[in-house]
Amino acid sequence: MHFIKDYVSDLKCEFQGYNGKRLSRDLMAGITVAAVALPLALAFGVSSGATAAAGLVTAIIGGVAISLLSGASFQISGPTGAMTAILVTLAAKYGMQGILVACFFAGVILVAAGLLKLGRIIYYIPSSVITGFTSGIAIIIALGQLDNFFGVTSKGDLAIVKVISYFTSGFDPNFASMGIGLAVILLMIIWPKKWNSKVPSSLAALILVLIFNHFAGLEVEVVGEIPKTIFLPERLSLTGLDIGQFWDLFVPAFSIAALAMIESLLCGASAGKMKNEAINGDRELVAQGIGNILIPLFGGVPATAAIARTSVAIKAGCETRLTGVFHAVILLLSMFVLAPIMSEVPLSALAGILIVTAWRMNDWENIHFIFGHKFKTGIMKFFITMVATVVLDLTQAIIIGVAFSTFMIVVKLTDIDITIADIENERLEEIGIQIPQVSQRIRMAYLTGTIFFAVTDKLKKQLSELGNTETLILSMRGVPAIDLSGIQALLELEQELAEDGVTVMLSSVQPKVMEELKRGGLIDLVGEEHVFDSAEYAIVRAQKEMNA
Repeated sequence: MHFIKDYVSDLKCEFQGYNGKRLSRDLMAGITVAAVALPLALAFGVSSGATAAAGLVTAIIGGVAISLLSGASFQISGPTGAMTAILVTLAAKYGMQGILVACFFAGVILVAAGLLKLGRIIYYIPSSVITGFTSGIAIIIALGQLDNFFGVTSKGDLAIVKVISYFTSGFDPNFASMGIGLAVILLMIIWPKKWNSKVPSSLAALILVLIFNHFAGLEVEVVGEIPKTIFLPERLSLTGLDIGQFWDLFVPAFSIAALAMIESLLCGASAGKMKNEAINGDRELVAQGIGNILIPLFGGVPATAAIARTSVAIKAGCETRLTGVFHAVILLLSMFVLAPIMSEVPLSALAGILIVTAWRMNDWENIHFIFGHKFKTGIMKFFITMVATVVLDLTQAIIIGVAFSTFMIVVKLTDIDITIADIENERLEEIGIQIPQVSQRIRMAYLTGTIFFAVTDKLKKQLSELGNTETLILSMRGVPAIDLSGIQALLELEQELAEDGVTVMLSSVQPKVMEELKRGGLIDLVGEEHVFDSAEYAIVRAQKEMNA
């Protein structure tokens, strides 16, 4: 099979000349990524509506299965903040079993997408839409952590509805939880960057808060028991899987698959530039699909490639896909060794980590570029997608953003520019045409753009108001296409101008447009003798007729 041959060939290239030195780099990079992934796995597991253990299992299974099959040597997969935005709603409606079944079917959809070669789909989504989508997810993540941060319980399914419930149902925060959450946020902000390469700020904040709370004994909600096994009690059983559930959970499964596709391919494209290595998008989708088919069998939540962990891996010296495997093995060891300690992590500490993560996941560089250069269309795409992401389903937000972008492109491409100008004798002389004096009653109209139904009013209005004109030459070199409404508009315009004593000539008409004009009868109306290959010939003819 073509997929397998390419995979084996890429593996040979990736591990060519592999030695102890490169192995040690992969191991050190894996340790570094594991230090970053551990607190995030706990946080994303809890915030998705599952458990911290589910987040760890996801990072472990995804780290092994997806890394080994990935379309690139650098992708690190696991639970992500973007995915929690879908899962928290899914968990509230269908419970943990709903997440597991949806994850399994999403994996099947991803495998199908990879086999259908949809790996380049990310390049068809405008950057401003992706940026707005990412910022919308960041808002959802931050809002979704307010319960754990304040130590309260809100009402509602959507994050924004939960926030509103604070004001309608009473708000009684746990100040100990708030203090821990604020401490984590401040520690992550002030943590020196030079230390971050050795000990990630999130892990450092978690350790310091754990030590403090161990001695202070504050009454706050904690993660709770973490099983010392990767086979969690609540996991998916293939024997109990009903195909009928696919249709019940199709929309959530499709949303999970779409998000995993977008986030993984976006991560691959971005990280690929860092490592100067192109990702095989189709194989990456298959790998993500297989990973998400396996993960629910262990009790984990959906996984996707994570740009934060992937970039850390590359910066830490990642050589091959073994970095992802090593990071997963270290997480597995920590699950067995550190389970009692991790079970005491305050939920508000994880909330603080995710709030900072949400802030940092915004593509600030692109946001500054869009707003700094005042790209109005880009700003509109950004806000529309961001608001749709917060208010609606994530998949719907992407569709709305892409649809709006497509509409704006169509508007821009189909707008017509009409420039009416007098004839310049100097320009004619430069190209060797000698006319003593061109009449000021001969005018040029340069048309640029598609002539279709939406621009006919503009065309007729602007070309009807010519003033003292005897001959109007329409230069149509910049007109790539014309529709029926455009032809009818030109026919009506020619008739109106003829009644006013204005002769219409055509120049530089493109072949496809000429065919349409002949079919519509405009060439017969104007006359073959008034159609020219260039504007210069039309000007000469117009002056001769005027002098006759």
